[in-house]
Amino acid sequence: MDPLALTLIELGAVVFCLGLLARLAGRIGMSPIPLYLVGGLAFGAGGIVELEGMKEFAHLSGEIGVILLLLMLGLEYTAAELFTGLRKSWQAGVLDLVLNFIPGAGLALLLGWGPVGAMVMGGVTYISSSGIAAKVITDLGRIGNRETPVVLSILVFEDLAMAVYLPILTATLAGVSFLGGLTTVAISLAVVTVVLMVALRHGHRVSQAVHSENSEVFLLNLLGLALLVAGIASALQVSAAVGAFMLGIAISGATAHSATRILEPLRDLFAALFFVAFGLNTDPSSIPPVLGWALVLAVITAATKMLTGIWAAKRAGIARPGRFRAGAALIARGEFSIVIAGLAVASGAVPDELAALATAYVLLMAIIGPLAARYVEPVLKAFVRPVRVPAQA
Repeated sequence: MDPLALTLIELGAVVFCLGLLARLAGRIGMSPIPLYLVGGLAFGAGGIVELEGMKEFAHLSGEIGVILLLLMLGLEYTAAELFTGLRKSWQAGVLDLVLNFIPGAGLALLLGWGPVGAMVMGGVTYISSSGIAAKVITDLGRIGNRETPVVLSILVFEDLAMAVYLPILTATLAGVSFLGGLTTVAISLAVVTVVLMVALRHGHRVSQAVHSENSEVFLLNLLGLALLVAGIASALQVSAAVGAFMLGIAISGATAHSATRILEPLRDLFAALFFVAFGLNTDPSSIPPVLGWALVLAVITAATKMLTGIWAAKRAGIARPGRFRAGAALIARGEFSIVIAGLAVASGAVPDELAALATAYVLLMAIIGPLAARYVEPVLKAFVRPVRVPAQA
């Protein structure tokens, strides 16, 4: 069959099935993310039917999906709100790093993978999935909740930490000199700082540059600039997701509201394809041998993320339900964890079992995270009785 025809047929079938899965998820009252992942797993390498024609398109679509998710999340906040959140939550970010890096690093040392393996697995278990968290917060209608800025500030802290971690990891895996590694890190930090300053001081100029009364022109300006900024950020060893998020916070006022409205359908489509692409690249046969260790890590790091969110939300004066919602929103792991494991395995510096463990772990957390976010509040209400104040005489 003609390759183009095959790609179109497979893509059409996948998008149609995504609509069916989203409808099913809506009827049973859950996020569609786990169903998207399972669907991709069934039709990827080693699955029931392998879709060869759309692999390249699915990968690119997934990257665009993450960019749009973070761009629209950034549109909800201004640069001033970001700085305020970071000042208030940097301690929670440090706690998050300590609690969630140690389990992965410790298991790697236990399995004999050495310091490099420990550095890789620590990153895999540390970083939450900004894409999944953004999708869950949006799907559950929690954008305006008081705990959402707390969650956002921790996610931003993690993404900024990746701007330091990824260059160090890449230099370590490649055997680059210490001086060369420091140079890469310095470039990354400089890029993040410049983007933050531009967003804070010249955000109105960015809004003017993309805004147009013509919806077609507005969409092209906005999408083109988002991809351009994300690509430049990625080329400079800064997360593409961070670049898209920074652009989002730089756009404010009426322009931000119009951008949210015009991008929403596009975001939903590409975000769904992102989760499918993640499943397509996972071989189900590699999961059973490492599933036990993945379950252990999942339980431990779900608890540590919950503790991080609860502690941070409590410091912000948020009530108990909001604290648990904040913790549950941080549980999911995803795109960053897979990128970290992929870099390590491609370098040949770690055993292949590390990739299988990382994949199994992320699949578990990508399913557990949205479910926990959806059901944490009903479970809390069922098991925690409200405190009754005795009536005064």
